[in-house]
Amino acid sequence: MRVAIVAELYPRASDPVLGVWAHRQALAARDAGADVRVLVLHRPLPPLAAVKRLDVGALRRALDQPRRVELDGIEVTYVPYLSPPRPWSYGAWGAWAAPALRRALRELHARFPFELVHAHYAVPAGDAVRRALPGAPLVVSVHGGDVLATIERGPYARRTVARTFQHARLVLANSAGTATRCRAAGAAADAVEVVHLGTDLPPAAGAAGAPARRADRPPTLVTVGHLVARKRHADVLSALARLRDDHPALRWEVVGDGPERPALERQARALGVADRVDFRGQLPPAEARERAQAADLLVLPSVDEAFGVAYVEAMAGGVPAIGCAGEDGPEEIAAIGGGLLRVPPRDPAALAALLDRLLRDDAERAALGAAARATVEASFTWPVCGAATVAAYRRALAR
Repeated sequence: MRVAIVAELYPRASDPVLGVWAHRQALAARDAGADVRVLVLHRPLPPLAAVKRLDVGALRRALDQPRRVELDGIEVTYVPYLSPPRPWSYGAWGAWAAPALRRALRELHARFPFELVHAHYAVPAGDAVRRALPGAPLVVSVHGGDVLATIERGPYARRTVARTFQHARLVLANSAGTATRCRAAGAAADAVEVVHLGTDLPPAAGAAGAPARRADRPPTLVTVGHLVARKRHADVLSALARLRDDHPALRWEVVGDGPERPALERQARALGVADRVDFRGQLPPAEARERAQAADLLVLPSVDEAFGVAYVEAMAGGVPAIGCAGEDGPEEIAAIGGGLLRVPPRDPAALAALLDRLLRDDAERAALGAAARATVEASFTWPVCGAATVAAYRRALAR
């Protein structure tokens, strides 16, 4: 089976972490038997914020992206296109990208006659495929942004998402909650399936190569995620301040970067916990996983969380995770197995109380960690994801 994957968010020279989950799913599909090539919609312009601050480096990095590379044995072609800035026109980016993508798809098909196109996100990738090659069987993966943010950009964006869903043979949602949102946004009920993303499963605790946890290190919380408001890093800081006296050695490692970092650093200083917080910045995916799997607890009380790969990456290493009640991803992971606890959203007091309980009870943390690893091993590994993805491809071709 030959598959062309089209994505906007995908690792590139200027940001090797961007959309790494899409690349890992492509690798998983390849390992499960699909022959894949990837086309990345590449807008060679920096974000509007970088333009406003005259960031010449950001422009240079965007322009310096090689046209074709090989990532882990998969051929990846970057398809440049131009469009107006995101805040004003994101719902229409598929239309702007379609002409360039049409040429790229035809060129690819001449030497690699793909049978199906798999687009990540309805907008812009799925919409661009729909416009560029309307006769090609299309599968669209929805990771949350389509139905949490894009449809809120106005009537045009809502119609575009709905038309893309209706055009696709299958819509693959990353959780049951996302699947429900897809149907509400225009996808046919029988065309939506759930395919979970995965993670690598490290050796079990005590085995050679297992994540090391030094006995002499202080108790450590870790959060892995982009520093944006919806991830609610501010709530973790507030909880950390509440635990300052009862857990004087407690530390918090923050893996990720983003626009909220200056405000979070100011908040840490104002709360008197700056000396207990380590802002690590954006790390390579493998190193980010190692940090998460060497901690005592992963804490990510984010909202609008359609799935949350960070939870299962930590859980794979036997680390219990904390998310928010009522969020699609945490609720689904917790329903499948143990190891993920939930707190009310935007409630630092409840978060602090749960952290206090778990930090005092080594036996409970150990039991939760064992359950977390078992949950991931059964349902959230990349081989499981790859097999489910290829099975979905076959069903799409048969529809």
